[in-house]
Amino acid sequence: MSIIEKAFNKAKGQGQITINPVDLPNEDRDLLDVAEIEKEARVRPATRLSNQSKVAEIDWVKLAELGFVTPGDSNTQAIEEYRNIKRPLVNNAFGEASSGINRANLILITSSVPGEGKTFTAINLALSIANERDKKVLLIDADVARPSVSKTLGIQSSPGLIEYLEGQDVEFSDIVLKTNMPGLRIIPAGKQHKHSTELLASNRMVLLAQQLSNRYPDRIVIFDSPPLLAATQGQVLAELVGQVVLVIEAETTPQSMVMESASRLASCDVVLTVLNKAKSTGDASYYGYGQYAH
Repeated sequence: MSIIEKAFNKAKGQGQITINPVDLPNEDRDLLDVAEIEKEARVRPATRLSNQSKVAEIDWVKLAELGFVTPGDSNTQAIEEYRNIKRPLVNNAFGEASSGINRANLILITSSVPGEGKTFTAINLALSIANERDKKVLLIDADVARPSVSKTLGIQSSPGLIEYLEGQDVEFSDIVLKTNMPGLRIIPAGKQHKHSTELLASNRMVLLAQQLSNRYPDRIVIFDSPPLLAATQGQVLAELVGQVVLVIEAETTPQSMVMESASRLASCDVVLTVLNKAKSTGDASYYGYGQYAH
């Protein structure tokens, strides 16, 4: 039994199952076990409010100006690039290959050092996948030391992952934000916390990852992670997901750093690489992608 499995079993034994379905909309509730819904309904006040009633308005104009893939985008090259990048991830999550990957629908986006474009990649992947008719995406800002997903999307900050992991009367439904893109929901990083690494390594986080994979098998969950060589949180989070995307800045990130990052991901089932900020020549792609390890 792995460390993750032991932590999950311990958390489950302590009754720390905290994704509460009574506040979720119908399209989410039908994924949950009816008995669990009834159990939670008996113990939670019916008047509890959550972020499920709010809609975060993504600033599409701002995103387009920053080069992101947005609905109605006419940048064919960028659209095609992210179609190529997302396809192996989606196939691993829902295709025949998924049977051999534990928690295949949980994807971590990281890099070796800051500035390589991991958040840019995480947001673009989330938007590209959510734009498909039959796909839903939950984007989690897990870079709790330097969160930027909410700011980039142009939405207001709100309680998020850190508040939930603290467990101070904060339920899962309290931190999930609907957006004006029907297939996309967001969990902000939340407040700054000096013990963020310990919170991300806690039983509550292990259980959250397990529940997100098992209770929401029809959706992709994308974690924007801290850089692997700049903080320990990224390696901790990598142990909770089924797939990792390592973003590498072309012609900038030293090979030694890439190899060090790869060594820290050695226990992961699937690690893919995205070569970001590559110079385009003729018909060459702006982004590169490939499988680094399996």
